[in-house]
Amino acid sequence: MPKSYYLNKSTKIILNYLLGAGLFTWLAYSIYSQLIHRDNLQQSLLQMGDSLQQRGWMGIFIVSILMLFNWGLEARKWQKVVKPLEEVSFLRAFSAILSGVSLSINTPNRVGEYGGRILYLKNKNKLKAIAATIVGSFSQLIVTIIFGLIGLIYYVNNFTLVKDHAYTTTTFWQKILLGTLVVICALTILLYFRLQIILSVFEKIPFLRKVKVFVQIIVKYSSGDLRYLLLLSALRYMVFSAQYLILLDALGLEFLWIQAFLLNSIIYLVMAVVPTIAIAELGVRGKVSIFFLGLLSSNTAAIIAATVGIWLINLVLPAVLGSVLLLGVKIFKEK
Repeated sequence: MPKSYYLNKSTKIILNYLLGAGLFTWLAYSIYSQLIHRDNLQQSLLQMGDSLQQRGWMGIFIVSILMLFNWGLEARKWQKVVKPLEEVSFLRAFSAILSGVSLSINTPNRVGEYGGRILYLKNKNKLKAIAATIVGSFSQLIVTIIFGLIGLIYYVNNFTLVKDHAYTTTTFWQKILLGTLVVICALTILLYFRLQIILSVFEKIPFLRKVKVFVQIIVKYSSGDLRYLLLLSALRYMVFSAQYLILLDALGLEFLWIQAFLLNSIIYLVMAVVPTIAIAELGVRGKVSIFFLGLLSSNTAAIIAATVGIWLINLVLPAVLGSVLLLGVKIFKEK
């Protein structure tokens, strides 16, 4: 083979090592800097330590195990959505998910996760996989909206705080708000099962027509496939909801589980629609959690500590593991 081929191959190997090491260093520094500057982190960790010493560490152990189920279900979803492009083993899909978490940690609403995942696919499939990944995220959003809407209905009808607020004093405005959310939910579900509508938009708009080839994969999923993705999304929703409630219980918060689940579903809905950067969402999540779960208990220290704990277990720990996995990813393929 020509000498230039070997030179090009050697250059790609060097670039893979340099970029992999560079990404790892940047991500590690980002996580470290955010941890040491995070407000209330030390206080929350002390609160967690004291509570767990009194009540035992079984709760934190269960939550940690459930973290693997949480991201494992997401890996299964991603494995399913990229199947029309190429076969990916579950272990490789799980590695892609963790790498996506690490790259998403400094991006708005975690959009960087798409870049982390597609690194594990062949070059020809990378751009097409973005559209496929969005379908999987779409299914999770639908589940979040449905449970969030149920939680909001419960909240509006059971807590006088809402009814006494200056902007929601009348039943009329409550019905308008809930009616609007129901319509949005229905339209979202309709669009999810009619993904060809999105493709038709790309076909009709000239400047989008050029990239239509990259989104054609969205019409390759059958109704059965889409229902399966919704099922996996619902199971994952139950898992990370259970994680938070178990940790709250382990930290000494007293509550009725069904009430906490319904109010927590509103927290997830708010976090899904409010633009945040993953590494910085802890502050927003903490305030929203205190607002809603504070209706059940005045133990705000436990609420903040649980929020920090879930942030560390479900985001920071997977991000660290993902950044290590990125060291072995070939960003530039040899061929």
